Amino acid sequence: MIRQLTLPTREQVIAFLKEDKWAASADGENMPPNPVPPCWDIKGRARRMRAHFTLREFSGSLGDIGTLVPILISMTIQGSASLTSSLFFGGLWNILTGFFYGVPMCVQPMKSIAAIALTNNFTPGELAGAGLGVSAIVLFLGLSRLIWLVTRFVPLPVVKGLQLGTCFQLCKKGVALVKENASFWGDSIVWSDNLWWACSSFLLVLFVYERRRVPVALLVFMLGLAFALAQTGAHHQFDQVHPGAHFVHTVVPTAKEFRTGFLSAGLGQLPLTLLNSVVALAALARELFPGYDPSMTHITMSIGAMNLVGCFLGSMPFCHGSGGLAGQYFFGARTELSLYFLGAVKIIVGIVFGESLLAILRWFPNSFLGVMLFMASIELGLVARNFTQFPHNEYRRKQDFVVLLSTSAALVGFSHDGLGFIVGMVTALTFWMHRRLRNSDESSAASILLPTNSRQSAAGDSKDTVKTATAIPSSADYGSGARPSGFDSDVEDSGAASRTSEHQRIGKAKDAMEEHCC
Repeated sequence: MIRQLTLPTREQVIAFLKEDKWAASADGENMPPNPVPPCWDIKGRARRMRAHFTLREFSGSLGDIGTLVPILISMTIQGSASLTSSLFFGGLWNILTGFFYGVPMCVQPMKSIAAIALTNNFTPGELAGAGLGVSAIVLFLGLSRLIWLVTRFVPLPVVKGLQLGTCFQLCKKGVALVKENASFWGDSIVWSDNLWWACSSFLLVLFVYERRRVPVALLVFMLGLAFALAQTGAHHQFDQVHPGAHFVHTVVPTAKEFRTGFLSAGLGQLPLTLLNSVVALAALARELFPGYDPSMTHITMSIGAMNLVGCFLGSMPFCHGSGGLAGQYFFGARTELSLYFLGAVKIIVGIVFGESLLAILRWFPNSFLGVMLFMASIELGLVARNFTQFPHNEYRRKQDFVVLLSTSAALVGFSHDGLGFIVGMVTALTFWMHRRLRNSDESSAASILLPTNSRQSAAGDSKDTVKTATAIPSSADYGSGARPSGFDSDVEDSGAASRTSEHQRIGKAKDAMEEHCC
């Protein structure tokens, strides 16, 4: 009987696009409860913040300043961005992000745009054009739900490879910050910023690594701030600090500035934002907070809204990022309380001191910033240890590890997330085709070794064949995980009822080959 072909309904299409094979909710029965109450549950949020009201939580809010402070100072000195606007809107986005997500979802600068803006000496209009172009595209992908296609077709090892590559890149930047004043002794040594302080702070972070109650980031930051104030006073620059009311100003890019900014810096930032600020961030949040399942649509919408408002008012482009989340988590942040604290400090400092705060920030020791960035990057790299969905299949696990290494190595080598993503996807696609061909060959071998029921009935000796088949050791005889690695079945759609019998025949054929041929 021929079954009538029917097209999928709209609900089925949406369910297909929403299917996330990395989510913790994939196994609904064993899914842990969501640790984050919804934003409208004020009492639940208050109880959760009260339970985490510790110095360690406030210390975690400073986990990503190793990325923020150097970029913020450089962009402001060059004149590409306003320090007042960047601090004010950065703090505002911190507070709103904490309210909507309930986890320390960081707000950090768009690093690729910042690097190109510093290299090409961007004007405020060109910087705004780059941020607005990227944010408009990301917002469209979120509203149209096309971003779900990424999670539907991108393998897990590629995502983990992007996280591992980002870890190595941030570690490299942390070491570069330390090397700026790399001196143990000599005439060039600076008493407040040298390798002695870098080594001391690194050992301090390692010493309290397992002692999560120690607010190490807060201690390092306060010490660095004390050094910055001392250096400002020693160079008689306190007269450049002007407390008062500082306000933001509008920036409207011209058509030429928009085109220059978007084509020069925006296109390179786009894959970084989609992969690191959306895809890898959502995967990391599920890893760090079991049971929490963030919506990538909401993440893209928040990134778009942040910059469509802030870039018009002189702020540097902001986004979320897996590195910042890992840094804040490493130094103790567990709830939105850390974002509330950091956001309030940014807004107050931005309004009260404004641009004059540069006189102090430029003396903040890079040795402290580099160590904090380096250790925060290590936390991001740790999540790559769960790089496969087939931990008991040595054949598939080896292939997934190659995809992981290819993605991260290409990302670090080319210093570009997009190229790392392409290399990882090509590697994963090649292995997928190899597995399909391998399964096809195994199916042919199974048809030769074990005839089908139709052939058995035609021969008239089906009973003898069944007895012979049952005498052949099955996959269960080897025990869980004990089957020969060279003959592991790798059929991802094993749950399909229409192919169950074929899978059984392939498994028996492999076991027979192992017994009689090896």
